Amino acid sequence: MPDTPFSLHPQLAADTVPVGDLPLCRVLLSKDANYPWLILVPRRREIVELIDLATADRAALSAEIDAASRALRAITECEKLNVAALGNVVPQLHVHVIARRHSDAAWPKPVWGAAPATAYDPAVRDGFVTALRRALGVTG
Repeated sequence: MPDTPFSLHPQLAADTVPVGDLPLCRVLLSKDANYPWLILVPRRREIVELIDLATADRAALSAEIDAASRALRAITECEKLNVAALGNVVPQLHVHVIARRHSDAAWPKPVWGAAPATAYDPAVRDGFVTALRRALGVTG
């Protein structure tokens, strides 16, 4: 079997805009402006579960979740962070890091299916991506 490079699942590509790459993960911003929502995707092929990652990659993922969480909290001044790796719809391993507020459309429930997705104003989205890139030390 030939070695194939990492590729992003089409659903993740359709639902997000790229922020940049950390050493392990591609960082994406959900297009749903209801919640400041990052998705981290380890750039490893055919990984479905956390336990499929090598030990060093699991440690790197944990550090990158920490960095994304801290960046998101600093930029949004959120009241709570939700971090989850579900993968029931998209099998490619990905981790959601979602900034939550008591006033958001889903509070206190999970964000999935709570409210119709709202598109970002392009200028707001671009400014947010720039702030995230700065906080994470990545380029697009």
